[in-house]
Amino acid sequence: MHLRHCFLALLLWPVLLSAHHAGKDAQGLRNVTVLIVRHAEKPDQGNGLSPRGEQRAQAYASYFDPLQLDGGTLLPQRLIATSDSKASMRPRLTLTPLAARLQLPIEQPWADDQVDALAKELRKKNQAPVVLIAWHHGHIVKLIEALGGDAKQLLGRKTWPGDVYNWVVVLHFDGQGRLSESASRLVREQLLAGD
Repeated sequence: MHLRHCFLALLLWPVLLSAHHAGKDAQGLRNVTVLIVRHAEKPDQGNGLSPRGEQRAQAYASYFDPLQLDGGTLLPQRLIATSDSKASMRPRLTLTPLAARLQLPIEQPWADDQVDALAKELRKKNQAPVVLIAWHHGHIVKLIEALGGDAKQLLGRKTWPGDVYNWVVVLHFDGQGRLSESASRLVREQLLAGD
């Protein structure tokens, strides 16, 4: 009987070891806060930012270093933007000043409509306790929902308004990686005149 237990333990050891390392290296969404912003203001023409958008991107460098919220602070350790396209580089440009300040790379492997793939990657491989995502407004609702949130409840409407650039969606996940509705909310920035 004793030999059978030893043999079973030897067989299972690599599986147990890899499970231990996977859990240690990736926290997924356990005790994680995901911050989502729309890219900063766009110009009438072109794929970059308008002068006001550039102002907002510059303001984000201090606003998110760290974000002051409910008496606590949230400092992003991971920056994600939609991949650049011919039509828009705005999500990346929105995070560029903050990335330089925090000395963090901007990850861009996902296109606008790949919110499910992004949510899956965050659940399985994320190691950062605070993640900041800049996206295009037409897909933010889908991104919130892919992460388990109720976008209509959070935003107070079914879609992200086309003229709104000053919202931050705060999604907080508990120790089991479940979205905490009570700790998740919409923040209205007060960064620029008119916000």
